[in-house]
Amino acid sequence: MIEHTDEQILEAIKGSECNISEIAQRLGVSWYTGKERINRNEITKRAFQDEREATKDLAEKTVLKSIKNGNTQDAKWWLSTIGKDRGFTEKQEIQHSGELEQNVTINIKGVE
Repeated sequence: MIEHTDEQILEAIKGSECNISEIAQRLGVSWYTGKERINRNEITKRAFQDEREATKDLAEKTVLKSIKNGNTQDAKWWLSTIGKDRGFTEKQEIQHSGELEQNVTINIKGVE
């Protein structure tokens, strides 16, 4: 079994955009072993989380650039997710016609 130093694991994580398959390939191990190596201590776990946050930042930057370029679909998505605090939400209305039937059963201990 190949053992890796924390430095080797950290190097494999760097720039992977949190793709475990890529990290495992860089380490020359299976996906499951790669995942185990990432989770083996707080240093490597933190590095993986840092990489995930950097990837989120990249995705956010890409969406914002698209919005700046006039992409209204991305702007609507952004407002419906990030702009909820300003009242931008997608509301769904359900209309019902017909009768509503309710059956209620009450069980009281000791009473038959």
